[in-house]
Amino acid sequence: MHVLVIEDDIATVEHLISGLSAAGHTANWAYTGADGHVLARERTFDTLIIDRMLPDIDGLSLVLALRAEKVDTPILILTTMGGVQDRVDGLNAGADDYLLKPVALDELAARVRALGRRYKARGESRLEVGGLVLDKFDRKVTRGGREITLQQREYQILLVLMENAGNIVTRKMLIEQVWNYDFDPKTNIVESHLSRLRTKIDKDFAVQLIHTVRRSGYSLHE
Repeated sequence: MHVLVIEDDIATVEHLISGLSAAGHTANWAYTGADGHVLARERTFDTLIIDRMLPDIDGLSLVLALRAEKVDTPILILTTMGGVQDRVDGLNAGADDYLLKPVALDELAARVRALGRRYKARGESRLEVGGLVLDKFDRKVTRGGREITLQQREYQILLVLMENAGNIVTRKMLIEQVWNYDFDPKTNIVESHLSRLRTKIDKDFAVQLIHTVRRSGYSLHE
């Protein structure tokens, strides 16, 4: 993925770019909101990482401006402002994801990868992995030509897994994207829904598609 980091703290930038590079991403850097605004409009990036506290413009104002100009590149806000209302304001402004500093580089790289894959999948109505097909327009799921009936949460989990096929989807990502929680409910809500989903998707087939990645999350692949 090609990433634009809009951040004024040099030490933070060096830390982020080092982690992104180690994960196979490439990154450009803009020190100010104005410079980042120009780059985001004039060049093609897979993801924008925007600090909320920039020296010349509030990060949310930059997000609003980009969205008003029809720049639809996925945006991840990176900030120390972790209140519920802060997160709500960021997502309402048009951001796709919201992470707090300091951030674990593995998680940042995974979220960048997930955002890029979801962006590429936006125009695709049909997702397919190993004979498992999800049609987003009809909300229909089949495997081997046989229709599979899913509950709402099960469908949403499967959609996230298929949009990130081959990559790790963390429990935290599912909680945020499926349940819209900005906290861990400390229950087995994810595990119980995934167990039911796995039964419906994999039980009657020789090849398992939904895999648990120990201490990391889940992945859908052949």
